[in-house]
Amino acid sequence: MTMSPTVPDNDRPPPARLIPDPWTWKEIGHLLANLPLTIVWFVYTVFMIGVGVALAVTVIGLPLLAVGLHGARLIGKAERGRARAMLGVPVDEPSPMELSRRDKGFFAWLWSSLKDPVGWRAVLYSFVRLPWGVLTFAVTLVSFLVLWPLLPHITRLLSNGDRAMVRALLSPSDELERRIAELESDRGVVVDTAAADLRRIERDLHDGAQARLVALAMGLGLAKEKLTDDPEAAARMVDEAHGEVKVALQELRDLARGIHPAVLTDRGLDAALSAIASRCTVPVTVGVDLPGRPAEAIEGIAYFTVSELLQNVSKHSSARSASVEVWRSGDRLLLQVTDDGRGGARMDGGTGMAGLAERLGAVDGLFVLDSPVGGPTTVTAELPWRDRERTHAQTHEQKLEQTREQKREQKREQRRERMRVRK
Repeated sequence: MTMSPTVPDNDRPPPARLIPDPWTWKEIGHLLANLPLTIVWFVYTVFMIGVGVALAVTVIGLPLLAVGLHGARLIGKAERGRARAMLGVPVDEPSPMELSRRDKGFFAWLWSSLKDPVGWRAVLYSFVRLPWGVLTFAVTLVSFLVLWPLLPHITRLLSNGDRAMVRALLSPSDELERRIAELESDRGVVVDTAAADLRRIERDLHDGAQARLVALAMGLGLAKEKLTDDPEAAARMVDEAHGEVKVALQELRDLARGIHPAVLTDRGLDAALSAIASRCTVPVTVGVDLPGRPAEAIEGIAYFTVSELLQNVSKHSSARSASVEVWRSGDRLLLQVTDDGRGGARMDGGTGMAGLAERLGAVDGLFVLDSPVGGPTTVTAELPWRDRERTHAQTHEQKLEQTREQKREQKREQRRERMRVRK
């Protein structure tokens, strides 16, 4: 059975030998194909990019240049595939540009295309490759015909130059490309989450407090009509309306607590988590060991994460007890919720775990679920730690500015009142 040549684990080809082996024949084929392909890439690049730049002052110039850069991306893709197949270069594909222009209009797409670094590196590659392609074709052909004993070593030297060029110009900057893709994905999660929260608040207001207030207005209107004819019936209707007001107020308080609880703003995570633990159907011990308070956004995400996890404990775990631990480790805020229930929780189990993981991932967080069948279940969450002092300073400055503006408005109103009195 004939085995195809493979690249060793260190990403380097096997040593060159005097007698060409299959790996050397691949390199020879790659070097001889350089010239015709390079001519095609060079002609395309000169035509599309040159025409686009020349017509940049017209309406079609910049769109033509953007299309040319997209074509250059395809050239880079073809060259990466050829380098992987013929030279064994383990080069990854860069992030698709659709991630950077999703849900945007034509001008945003045009701007993203014109500043696309992948396309411009492919353009540079096409220009540099023309003299290199002529050189490699000529040297390889002469060596094949005249310098046969040195052919493997010459082709290895030239193909190493090809490998270096592909890595330098066509290889994505791994960390940057990966980070861009993550941020684009996280932005979509944040937008979707915010939209879902707004829809939930609107639905709760429309179906809850708003409906009760409408019924209250109608009841008070009927009571007003009966006030002279049937005072007792009017009094009963007023009592019912009073009860509706209490229920509506409670629903509004619950809704406000679901948006951002006052205890979290005033007293921090320790008191806020103790409050939601007291409402859990199983006994919950809370331990918070923090040197200070994190930024408001991180604090809010931590609170709602624990709140959602404790709701899952109440609804699905059949646990007898649970615990919540919060602490800081370096530049990370860690949360751990444990219960002694039946276990078997899954990310796709319909308990909101996947949604929590997405929300945490959107702020560079981490969500880990460990729930074997039979229990216990342990959920660990990590969030980036950001100090609160700067946020507080900004908030304090904003409050001072609001106070100063209110005082200025009061003085202006007093002056207007004095002028009216004089007139």
